[in-house]
Amino acid sequence: METILQVEHLQKYYGIRGSVTRAIDDVSFVVEKGEFVGIMGASGSGKTTLLNCIATIDTPTAGHITVEGRDITRLRSRELSRFRRERLGFVFQDSNLLDTLTAFENIALALTIQKVPTAQVEPRVAETARLLGITDCLNKYPYQMSGGQRQRAAAARALITNPALILADEPTGALDSKSARLLLDRFEALNTETHATILMVTHDAFTASYCRRILFIKDGRPFTELIRGGQERKAFFSKIIEVVTVLGGDSGDVL
Repeated sequence: METILQVEHLQKYYGIRGSVTRAIDDVSFVVEKGEFVGIMGASGSGKTTLLNCIATIDTPTAGHITVEGRDITRLRSRELSRFRRERLGFVFQDSNLLDTLTAFENIALALTIQKVPTAQVEPRVAETARLLGITDCLNKYPYQMSGGQRQRAAAARALITNPALILADEPTGALDSKSARLLLDRFEALNTETHATILMVTHDAFTASYCRRILFIKDGRPFTELIRGGQERKAFFSKIIEVVTVLGGDSGDVL
């Protein structure tokens, strides 16, 4: 297997001497190509800080983050911006689509920035929209779309550049249960059909049950890991609930 992400002894501290918060305290793990990995933990556990460090939104205090063999903690500002644009895809709780552009234009924008030839843009957007189930939304503006459609458009925008790693932070947090299921079904399809590598932070056990592996964080440190293997999602969900109960925190929806 090809290693896409390697996190080694990552630390992130806030504050000054005498009053230091250890948001991330010596976290190490590896994500292989084609994995769908979840990160879970109670509120304040450090899971979003961890994702922000991997996303290059935040700077670690110590440790290393390697993506496709490249240590991104050593990149300078300009190199980091280019790397973020070309090799990482982002899906957040708020879709962050541009209101003045259609879904097609929002998705195509990333290709335009990368100066992809015009003749390649339309077929690539069409194929990505098909994978996300939003072909009927391409000519709509964000205000004309449902929350679930906007999130799937955001996922299409994240996928369109063929990034090494898709980072999703609570992508179902603002969705109703039906829209959340539709989005997660598409995430699952992306993972199985295109072997997209996805790292998703969530507090919700139902959302996490779509992952193939889950890393649990407690007080900024690794707590335990669950691997789905050949289990049905319902059985995996039950195991997630058991760990969440021990950790403390929201369990989310039910199957």
